[in-house]
Amino acid sequence: MYKNLVLAGSIAGIAGVLTCFCAGLARIAGYYYLAGYQSTTLFNVGVGLMVFACLVKLETLQPPKQE
Repeated sequence: MYKNLVLAGSIAGIAGVLTCFCAGLARIAGYYYLAGYQSTTLFNVGVGLMVFACLVKLETLQPPKQE
């Protein structure tokens, strides 16, 4: 389970960075909509993914519980 959380955090972080990067480039290029969504909405989704990744990574910093 621990390795799954680490993997989920890494994937969410990478997806968030890529989403923010694409939305930022589109906004700079003057495109207000990407795939039917506003570029600012996609940027917010990317930020949410990065926050989720940070929370998951923070959870994995705790040592696993021994039962």
